[in-house]
Amino acid sequence: MNISGPKHQTESGISLDMGSEFLLPRAGTIEDPVRLAVLVSGGGSGLAALLRYQQTPRCHSTVLALADSTDAGGLEHARNAGVRGVGVPLPMESDKSERRLAHEHLVHAELVSADVELVVLSGYMRILSPWFVSRWKGRLVNIHPSLLPDFPGAHAHRDVLAAGVSVTGCSVHLVDEGVDSGPVLAQRQVEVLSDDDEGALQERVKRSEHMLYPEVLDQLCSGRISL
Repeated sequence: MNISGPKHQTESGISLDMGSEFLLPRAGTIEDPVRLAVLVSGGGSGLAALLRYQQTPRCHSTVLALADSTDAGGLEHARNAGVRGVGVPLPMESDKSERRLAHEHLVHAELVSADVELVVLSGYMRILSPWFVSRWKGRLVNIHPSLLPDFPGAHAHRDVLAAGVSVTGCSVHLVDEGVDSGPVLAQRQVEVLSDDDEGALQERVKRSEHMLYPEVLDQLCSGRISL
């Protein structure tokens, strides 16, 4: 695992030069783990990998899985693991911007009700508004399927193949008001093969994501990443 971004290595972990606007979660323990909510939009393979990882007691525990639809496959992974799974579809307000903000208010209310301390985005395909980000900044983390800052956005694998690069990977980063622009906490490289198409590359990067994300959550939730 490569920890990247402006940082200082200390005996206890990683200190990042991120500024005071980020408020990181408290340091959890096995006896008192940090309470996670995982936000998904689709099948939730990353959520399933995290729940398997948490079968061994960790300093973090998933207490809520939330999707932007009621039929997202990821909710079933949560329920099978005894974790509350909630679908929060977009309200049907006529104005698109009003619908987005109304939806985020509903999501925020679910997080607060569950006493969530860290929000984990895992294949959550919605761009969050500054209103939402400001309420969770430093306690809102995402994984992206490229080596940021290269290839941000929703079509990273397509863009990687179009660029003809030989190495891609995945990045765990704190979320800010931009798109995939927050401070990078860690990255893992994945080779791009000559016969790769988008599907094959996606599956190989996804395997790295499933290993990297829990490792970074261990560091973040144990206090080994600091401002």
